[in-house]
Amino acid sequence: MARRRKRLSILGSTGSIGVNTMEVACGFPDRFEIVGLAAGRNVERLAHQIQRVKPRWVAVQDRDAASALERQLPAGHGKLEIFWGQEGYCRVASQDDVDMVVSAIVGAAGLLPTLAAVAAGKDVALANKETLVIAGEVVTRMLESTGGRLLPVDSEHSAIFQALQGNPRTAVKRLLLTASGGPFFGKTLEDLATVTPQAALRHPNWSMGPKITIDSATLMNKGLEVIEAHWLFQVPVDAVAVHIHPESIVHSMVEYVDGSVIAQLGVPDMKIPIAYALSYPERLPVQVPSLDLLALRSLTFYPPDVETFPCLNLAYRAARMGGTMPAVLNAANETAVDAFLSGRLAFTDIAALIARVMDAHDVMPADTVQRIQEADRWARETAKALVNGAEKVYEAFQNA
Repeated sequence: MARRRKRLSILGSTGSIGVNTMEVACGFPDRFEIVGLAAGRNVERLAHQIQRVKPRWVAVQDRDAASALERQLPAGHGKLEIFWGQEGYCRVASQDDVDMVVSAIVGAAGLLPTLAAVAAGKDVALANKETLVIAGEVVTRMLESTGGRLLPVDSEHSAIFQALQGNPRTAVKRLLLTASGGPFFGKTLEDLATVTPQAALRHPNWSMGPKITIDSATLMNKGLEVIEAHWLFQVPVDAVAVHIHPESIVHSMVEYVDGSVIAQLGVPDMKIPIAYALSYPERLPVQVPSLDLLALRSLTFYPPDVETFPCLNLAYRAARMGGTMPAVLNAANETAVDAFLSGRLAFTDIAALIARVMDAHDVMPADTVQRIQEADRWARETAKALVNGAEKVYEAFQNA
């Protein structure tokens, strides 16, 4: 009897994770059918994807993007339905004929569509770590009632997920997240004072979108992953440690109570964790280079330099405080990264801005989506006001 193809909706299809997911899924046409796509405003790439896989539903950022997409498509594009906005993303994520949703929209914008997928009982291949960072309690509670599964796509969390197979969680002592260290590993604060966006976007090992690449450079990405691991694997925050591993070969490890450490290794290629999430518990013969252990000179590990890269400690602080503080951390960080990429904030001021927003926040329980969204909105407004103030100070200094 032929196996029924798994029907996928890909949220964030035009980003790096979405593009890699398309490559994996299209490489196994007997296993997967892509029925839904959601993107932002990159309608040209989305139009090519639509022509390639012929989905039933797509969603874009707004009505203007939907109109632009219509113009990109040939006349009479079949039964394709085009939606827009958060409502549109949620519709693509929750259609009855969808088996699995790949959540790869960047940032807090991915929260509501991911929640819609979870509420509909879908399995979710999760690349949007912010969903668990800002709403871990809500998502966990919802999963218990709907029966859906979260399958990690981040290479680090996929590695831990794989290293946990066949072992009881009570035997886990620590989760060891590895981090490449980004483009500025070994640099001093003085070195970072004049860092440009162009320099920060040159990651040594991975090809990623701009926001996550900057987060990697500041170590905030690893801090967000600590919080994600806490919720995803139900371990205390302080049982998640970070090791800098510049080679990006050991993707993460699990230390057990008997002293054993189980690691997952592989070449730094996102198609590996994507394929495992899509096909779990099976493994697919993905076309990626084999890891040549004999060619490796060494595998090295270092403690993170939290004095030079304070974002990691800010994330631990937010996680320990709990409630709405992780949502505030994330929103302030997204605002700070945007300001840095647009030349309105220095690289070394990203952490300082986040810390100031966190210091000003009165923590509330994060037990409803509305309360989380209110904290997110407050943090963005506060961070933007601080950025604008910094710009005025900078202009005054330049004109002095």
